[in-house]
Amino acid sequence: MITIKEAVTKKEMTDFVKFPFSLYKDNKYWVPPIISDEIESFDKTKNPAFEKAEAYFYLAYKNNEIVGRIAGIINWSEVNDQQKKKVRFGWFDVIDVIEVTKALLEKVYELGRKNNLEYVEGPMGFSNLDKVGVLTEGFEEIGTMITWYNHPYFASHFEQLGFTKEKEYLESKFPFENVKPEFFEKANELVKKRYQLKPLNFKTTKEVMPHVDKMFDLFNESYASLSSFVAISDVQKEYFKKKYINFINPEFIKFVEDKDHNIVAFSIVMPSFSEALQKSKGKLFPFGFLHLLKARKQCKDMIFYLIGVHPDYQNKAVTAIIFNEYYHTFREKGVVNCFRTPELADNVAIHNLWKHFDPIVHKRRCTYRKEL
Repeated sequence: MITIKEAVTKKEMTDFVKFPFSLYKDNKYWVPPIISDEIESFDKTKNPAFEKAEAYFYLAYKNNEIVGRIAGIINWSEVNDQQKKKVRFGWFDVIDVIEVTKALLEKVYELGRKNNLEYVEGPMGFSNLDKVGVLTEGFEEIGTMITWYNHPYFASHFEQLGFTKEKEYLESKFPFENVKPEFFEKANELVKKRYQLKPLNFKTTKEVMPHVDKMFDLFNESYASLSSFVAISDVQKEYFKKKYINFINPEFIKFVEDKDHNIVAFSIVMPSFSEALQKSKGKLFPFGFLHLLKARKQCKDMIFYLIGVHPDYQNKAVTAIIFNEYYHTFREKGVVNCFRTPELADNVAIHNLWKHFDPIVHKRRCTYRKEL
């Protein structure tokens, strides 16, 4: 018999976070989160996402053993401002027993119907900066700290239960040796001169901080037209600033500003922390933080986390300035491989940015939808 219980206590939330550690035990492609960080992100008093969202966390038990988990989420900004009557689900992990998947999803259906919502979609997080999508291709590729990994049967479970694919995301990679500066050097100079733009590079996090709020404002403007986009609030800006900016190498943050010091483009790149997180096994202490610090300084694999251009400057080759700056930084650092985070398959503009680098799609993931 399958029993579903809401995770409420500290122990239950810890069990919720730790369940994937057993599900993916000895899987060399799964990348574990830092347990304490994951628990904190589910704390309604600490994560500002809960200002405009609510979430419920469920564990599935069989013979007193945890066999699955799921979070049911309502993003009220999405529901009220965008009139998308959707209940989300995320942090979904389950053994290969479809009855367990069905029982967990029933809790999400209940949440949606209780709030007069019309359909369910997932897996996805609270906001656009959370993880998204179930992996459908690329199971033998190592995951990243900003994506979910899952077994191949997950998608099959959804399809058997009447879900259909809603959005597809692509993840690509290319070796740094594919980057030929002739594709952007000339455009870099022309664009800077024509629009009176200049790049901003940084050596310390202190130099970055005065620009971060403007960057998040630009992020909101850049992505506003994309499906299911929910803007980042001022409180969330402060949260992300404290949580992430200090951890990112300042030389991997690039801005482009106009003559009036307005930011018109930005990009954030991070070293891959995948192997460091695997070695850390979910814990910062006693040695986990040392693995992460080593990766921060020495890793030769880079992940393009975010890139955004102001709508007024899109299709004006402003990214040539960003690519030119990264080319010199990467060459100096000895970067070997470049990876892109999940990007909507139908976002033609973003895919065209990378065409000269001959990227290959090495992972696909998607969200699934079902009417309530």
